[in-house]
Amino acid sequence: MSSDSATKQARGKEDPGGSGRAPETTRGFGNRWTALGLLGMTAVIVFLVSLEFREMWRDPPIYPGPGVTGQGQLSDYFPGIEDTAADTDVYFLEGEEAGGTALVLGGTHPNEPASSVTAITMLENAVVTRGRLIVVPRAAHSGFTATDPQEGYPQFYRIETPTGTRRFRYGGRGINPIHQWPDPVIYVNGSGQQLAGPEVRNLNRSYPGDPDGYLTERLAYAIVEMIRQEEIDLSIDLHEASPEYPVINAMVAHEDAMDLAVEAALLLEFEEIQIAVEPSPENLRGLSHREWGDATDTKAILMESANPIQGRLRGATNEALIVEGADPYYQRAAEMGLLYVPFGEEGSPIEERVGRHIQSVATLLEVLSFHNPDRAITVDGLPGFGEVMEKGLGPFLAPPHD
Repeated sequence: MSSDSATKQARGKEDPGGSGRAPETTRGFGNRWTALGLLGMTAVIVFLVSLEFREMWRDPPIYPGPGVTGQGQLSDYFPGIEDTAADTDVYFLEGEEAGGTALVLGGTHPNEPASSVTAITMLENAVVTRGRLIVVPRAAHSGFTATDPQEGYPQFYRIETPTGTRRFRYGGRGINPIHQWPDPVIYVNGSGQQLAGPEVRNLNRSYPGDPDGYLTERLAYAIVEMIRQEEIDLSIDLHEASPEYPVINAMVAHEDAMDLAVEAALLLEFEEIQIAVEPSPENLRGLSHREWGDATDTKAILMESANPIQGRLRGATNEALIVEGADPYYQRAAEMGLLYVPFGEEGSPIEERVGRHIQSVATLLEVLSFHNPDRAITVDGLPGFGEVMEKGLGPFLAPPHD
């Protein structure tokens, strides 16, 4: 037998089909290396994503100013949320002279950034000389740990201060489903209002709450308990809404707070702030402006500013839209008369929205104190709307530090 024949015979034994492929052992070895490589790449990707995921669970620091006299937890008023993702910080600013008590609630909806940033700005600047101010900057604390799906929202946004950059989280409208799941098909809140299932995680549809209910309902119950136990005279729930939403740049007031809101709105005209006053509908249940006023003796008011990143007409969904608030699509919609607020080339920047909220809170406190001198609340150190618009928001935020 020739050497060529012997070689062909040997090849035939290794590869009876004569295909010339590598032996199975060699090919299997190669497949294993490919699988290991893909597994390694997957592990690296998962690790990097997990770092980003974990960042959403870390609270960006707040730097309480000299006016903050105490700090506690919401669970102090209702232990049913203790050691849960619903528990959150409560700050106290108390004056040397006795007076009334007001609540500023920020972060009910963590996708409405001017709400929580207003509360934080107040914490870092306000000094109360008479009465008390209670501030909750992240009411729906769980909601800051995730953004709404399929919206393309950034997880963080930044505001420049004179000596550094402050970073804030952008969250979702409701409680993170990781903390409360599953949603019912239909949610019937404690007041009997029937709502879509996901609204079961919406804090501002869950009042007056339920001590034995869903986590969000227990959170709502804790807030109502705080209002009741602290005998809060005026409770303000800060919000934002899309520019095409009809109740915008407005105060929604319980009937017990209507006179207060109307007088404050008239005074705000002198600060070049136009703000509508809307009555709290009696048949729209579960919202703060209705249930706080019904369940307690507080005067309940909800405030809205115009936030383009929430709207359906927006263009690029990015950090700039949160902070700068400019959007050509909303500008065009305004020109066509489709919006409920003015929206020019400058848009609706965060300093305008926060400035409106701060000035409105200060004016409400002024009116309350004038008509109820024995329950007066006097606050110094807050920047006015004009100051914030002139200098920007950064100078009124504490610089980042350890």
